[in-house]
Amino acid sequence: MMVWSARRIVEAAGIRCMIRNEFAGGALGLLSPLDTWPELWVLDERHAERAIKTLAESTAVDAEKPEWNCPHCAETNAGSFETCWNCGR
Repeated sequence: MMVWSARRIVEAAGIRCMIRNEFAGGALGLLSPLDTWPELWVLDERHAERAIKTLAESTAVDAEKPEWNCPHCAETNAGSFETCWNCGR
């Protein structure tokens, strides 16, 4: 799941990419596990560093973000939440 999530993050930044070995899990046992893991590939090598930076920024934990209240249901959410845990908005 992490590879598909990473692809969405990278594509949202305007970087074209693809998943390799997407269906190779069926060969597990015939191939080593390392050869069947899905991989995220950036299609243009010039954008590889930006893709890595984008992923690092998206997964960084920022403990300094203040809690916030959802404008829809008034539920208190942790600062790291982008959407309300209660209503999903």
